[in-house]
Amino acid sequence: MTPPLIAVLNGPNLNLLGLREPERYGTATLDDVEALCAEVAEELGLAIDFRQTNGEGELVTWVQECRGRAAGIVINPAGYTTTSVALLDALLAVELPVIEVHITNIHRREEFRQHSYVSRAATGVIAGLGIEGYALALRAMARLVAEEAAE
Repeated sequence: MTPPLIAVLNGPNLNLLGLREPERYGTATLDDVEALCAEVAEELGLAIDFRQTNGEGELVTWVQECRGRAAGIVINPAGYTTTSVALLDALLAVELPVIEVHITNIHRREEFRQHSYVSRAATGVIAGLGIEGYALALRAMARLVAEEAAE
């Protein structure tokens, strides 16, 4: 049996993890995040497709490609959290469970960062727990996918 595929999608500037504002985002790199996700996915019997882009249109395309291909989406939309109605529309259109992840607690940051368009499409949101939020998101997604399969 093929394991359920979970898309783990990352938005702009996350390629700079470990370099950009380590006092805020920590010293883990995006490669570290990918390794953590791969380890947790294997433990849970999931397959992952881990990607990062700085382009809004590319991120929207990746979300659209999940329809009929993936069982769910874990997404850190980064800077597009507060700006992208196009990303929201794509997430709503694919009709999949979505878990939104933020390394920092966006609700303790600047006021403009506290609103998320993506949250409207998200089944759940994990914020402020560092890269461990990705592991928690995959665990929650495994449960959601199993519940959906049981229906």
